[in-house]
Amino acid sequence: MTPQQELLKKLASKTDTKIVLVVMDGVGGIHTVDSAQTALETANTPNLDALAGRGATGRLIPCEVGVTPGSGPGHLALFGYDPLVPAYEIGRGVLEACGINFPLTPSMVATRGNFCSLGADGTITDRRAGRIPSDEGARICQKLQKAIPRIEDVKIHTRPVKEYRFCTIFDGPGLEPSIEDTDPQKVGLATLPARTTSATAAGKKTQRIVQAFLDQAFKVMADEPKANGLVLRGFAVDPGLPKFQELYKLTPCAIATYPLYRGVASLAGMEVLETGQTIADEVATLKEVWDKFDFFFFHVKKTDSNGEDGNLAGKIKVIEEFDAALPGILEMKPDVIAVTADHCTPYVMKGHSYHPVPLLICGPTCDVDATVAFTESECLRGSLGTFHSEKLMGLLLDNAGKLLKFGS
Repeated sequence: MTPQQELLKKLASKTDTKIVLVVMDGVGGIHTVDSAQTALETANTPNLDALAGRGATGRLIPCEVGVTPGSGPGHLALFGYDPLVPAYEIGRGVLEACGINFPLTPSMVATRGNFCSLGADGTITDRRAGRIPSDEGARICQKLQKAIPRIEDVKIHTRPVKEYRFCTIFDGPGLEPSIEDTDPQKVGLATLPARTTSATAAGKKTQRIVQAFLDQAFKVMADEPKANGLVLRGFAVDPGLPKFQELYKLTPCAIATYPLYRGVASLAGMEVLETGQTIADEVATLKEVWDKFDFFFFHVKKTDSNGEDGNLAGKIKVIEEFDAALPGILEMKPDVIAVTADHCTPYVMKGHSYHPVPLLICGPTCDVDATVAFTESECLRGSLGTFHSEKLMGLLLDNAGKLLKFGS
């Protein structure tokens, strides 16, 4: 545990108060010469703005100044796990595998995969294979599973996640997660070979197995019209995180539609609930389980995916959809509600960015400030200031009356 976690564990107490943490994935944006307003500033959000007027705002640094975080580190930080601590560097493969409830064991190395489109010259033309639908991704996973069930003494498990995303789990003796990503992160480049950062026998064996899987998979997928290639990212093993129940004396749950975020929540000890695919479905799930839990992680995904697609109108639509659903959450009368993001996904950048994310907290002792809207500009002048995401849990717990006084 980090010193911050040790302190919160020491001070945490069980109470009847309830906390809702809303994570609008990638909701933050940036101002540029050609784009003076962000999606949040353009959207019509009367309910979020009213909540800001009753609370306090600020900004969070998801990882480190100038460092662009992935979704895994961004969420782990919000849950109080410093993503820069080596023990908490969790590869995306584990997050995805946990998100689809794959039963990982210590001998397994998991990786997250993306199906992609390759041109005749072997370079990537679309990193997401045209965002193929989930049933198409599942079909290709079955095709790969049937063709490549084992390499040497290692079982290969290829499972669909969602749309173009999948997991491959390497299950056998003498493996380690020392393999670098095979994704060059840009179109127009070829996929990368399996490379290990380790000189150990386990590292060399894992590299050999992963490269053999890649070689065979490309042959199996060669006749696919869109998803004729793949890249692998985030090789990892389950790190055994300290759980919310131990750290914060909470009874937590997660309401999220995408497997990765369900996986992060599962690793943190949250009960991951089944829910529908819309924000309205998620609110309905929240109401159904309100009496069972005292911490609710509520995830909104498509602010991020629209930002990645450079779709300003789509991002605005999702923000406004959540704003319209917010009164349904507030009807439950949470003692503390926070709204923030795991990272920024500015539509002008079509990807994650290093910029601080907006934060809103409303609770009985949040010290209401002068901000009147949940936007980047207002949060910049909010009384909470700018601080690192892993400090957020302390604020939420204290506002909910769940922390004892430190010292005499």
